Amino acid sequence: MAPKRIRKNLKPRRETADREASRWSEDFANYLRSECHLAVNTVEAYSRDLNRFFLWLGTRRIQQLRVNDLVGYPGWLAEQPLAPKSVTRHVASLRVFFRYLQLEGALTDNQAELLATPKLWQRVPQVLSVKQVSDLLNAPRRADPWWMRDRALLELLYASGCRVSELASLGVRDVHLKERYCIYHGKGDKQRIVPLGGNAVEAVQQYLESEREELAARREPPSQRLILSPRGAGLRRERIWELLKRYAARVGVPTEISPHSLRHSFATHLLAGGADLRQVQEMLGHASIATTQIYTHVDHTRLKQVHEAFHPRA
Repeated sequence: MAPKRIRKNLKPRRETADREASRWSEDFANYLRSECHLAVNTVEAYSRDLNRFFLWLGTRRIQQLRVNDLVGYPGWLAEQPLAPKSVTRHVASLRVFFRYLQLEGALTDNQAELLATPKLWQRVPQVLSVKQVSDLLNAPRRADPWWMRDRALLELLYASGCRVSELASLGVRDVHLKERYCIYHGKGDKQRIVPLGGNAVEAVQQYLESEREELAARREPPSQRLILSPRGAGLRRERIWELLKRYAARVGVPTEISPHSLRHSFATHLLAGGADLRQVQEMLGHASIATTQIYTHVDHTRLKQVHEAFHPRA
């Protein structure tokens, strides 16, 4: 009989915990949007991380947690199918949430600040060769539906090194083909100007003059996004991922690539060609040059050539 009484008593506690979690999640998301002015994707990422924390929390109340309780959270995360980088991000999200609870007066101390996170190995990003990139960009064919649009979006991903979310939100007014540049709105709504090469300009121009007009006419009022779906709305970033993988499979490029692989390739190929690290940092929109420096470790071909050319015993 005792186990039954325990289950009956847990039900109202579970409902109370769920209501409290829902309220805090909603209030925290509003705070991130209205006061921190974070992008929609960033707010959604914080919310997902917070939902996982509440799953771990169960029927316990946040105010009752101590450091000895919280230290079990990173370990629990590590047992989930999460990469070390994801575990670190979850803990960072929790710190921000606890800081918010302090501001609201719900907590007096931010116990999450004392949490340790797993040290991350610096992983070399996946980079495509110049030939692989060329094959991928030429993968859309006339028989494909909206092949001009797909060719334009692939060219933009590689020509400008943009994030997939930046491409999805790129407006027609942000693209200046005569001047050969576009304006991206990055993290924190920071704007940056990125030059466009001739191939990208040609692909976007061809798409604008043909397929985009037809797509835009399918929605009222017409969308101001550059890359449109068959319904005339802005193409979702998830769909861009799907298209990239489909074309990668067609030309034999590893299908585990992502839009970020083209961003990595953009930076690596620029540096391999002699571009200045600071200029690449500016084009990528990195706040710190340390983030950009990882690309100096990717292409070993140039270093090998320098060594063979100048070392006396090469």
